[in-house]
Amino acid sequence: MNSRPVVLIFLLLVLIVTSQFEWKQQIGEAEATPAAATRRRQQALVVREDAIKEKIILAQEKNIQQLTELIQSLQVQLLHCRGSNSTTAHSASSNQSLTKDSKVEGPDMMDD
Repeated sequence: MNSRPVVLIFLLLVLIVTSQFEWKQQIGEAEATPAAATRRRQQALVVREDAIKEKIILAQEKNIQQLTELIQSLQVQLLHCRGSNSTTAHSASSNQSLTKDSKVEGPDMMDD
């Protein structure tokens, strides 16, 4: 009978020791899992940031293209206006010279 309680205590100690190892192993896995989850979250954030940066760059390129087209359109309009102004200025100077010629000829015609 004496050996039975000793065996039971020994078995109880073995169970306690092995359960301690299992608990430590489970705790170690649980601690490792948050680290891995944190790494996965960080990688996902980096991927999202890269996607957002790419979208921003594409939007900026589109805006630059639109601005370039607008500048070209304005340059064409400016050239057209300059052409119109030079034609108007040329015809105005022709009209002024004709007016001056008439004034000069006018008194001569009266003298006749």
